[in-house]
Amino acid sequence: MKKMIWRGVIPAITTPFHQDMTVDHAFLARHCQWLVDNGCTGVVALGSLGEGATLTAEEKREVLETCVAAIGDRAFVVAGVSALSTSDAVAIAKTAEAAGCHGLMVLPPYVYVGDWREMKAHVSAVMAATPLSAMLYNNPIAYKVDFLPEQVAELMASCPTLHAIKESSADIRRIAALQALLGEQLEILCGVDDLIVEAVYAGAVGWIAGLVSAFPKESVDLFQFAQQGEKQKAFDLYKWFLPLLRMDTVPKFVQLIKLVQEEVGMGSQRVRAPRLALTGTELDAAKKTIAEALASRP
Repeated sequence: MKKMIWRGVIPAITTPFHQDMTVDHAFLARHCQWLVDNGCTGVVALGSLGEGATLTAEEKREVLETCVAAIGDRAFVVAGVSALSTSDAVAIAKTAEAAGCHGLMVLPPYVYVGDWREMKAHVSAVMAATPLSAMLYNNPIAYKVDFLPEQVAELMASCPTLHAIKESSADIRRIAALQALLGEQLEILCGVDDLIVEAVYAGAVGWIAGLVSAFPKESVDLFQFAQQGEKQKAFDLYKWFLPLLRMDTVPKFVQLIKLVQEEVGMGSQRVRAPRLALTGTELDAAKKTIAEALASRP
């Protein structure tokens, strides 16, 4: 199996549904291949954007198997690992290994917000469950658990498979703080779409991206312009992209990103309850932003 490399643009993919709300595996495979064709280095399935919490254990396994079958020899497949209990999270990690995934994106448990001792025990158990390379997902805004740089260093000392972090605190200073403590031991990836250029300039080597599901070429170009120091090109593209990228940072980001996919002809806005597709003024405002972006697309 290919060794996981936590670099480049790695989409947190959406999960497509048929009209009867079963998973559309044919489109899922095609979408994964399209993303890789456009320069993405892998995909993350079963994340928040992938509505992982609404999928059964069997559906999660099937989604991972579809992704691996679609791109496993060309790019990396990462499984998002999130659950209410530590035992369920460990089971998802083992399912990911059996499905042929290359890495794990490890989240704190849903609902219960514990102290550091409890959160360390949870994520450590998940990382110890398989030999797969692991990325810790730090998103205190969404999950109310903040893995501080000192705690990440403590985790790395006891978890040999922890190789990366998806940093979504939206605090650009965290990148420098992590680098000061861990240097090149830890790969830092940006998890906030409208912070990507700043994050790359601060030292991020990868992007777990959302709007990439509809705009992979622009996403890869933006990341590469920033990484290669082509500042004018980066800022010109960023200025165009930002109204869309900001859709990744609001509570209805799943509905919005799926709507963008539908508007560009690469997906459907269907979401599973309790989410509902956008309607009324929300839908009108979102479609106006998308239409303006498409009209001025570089």
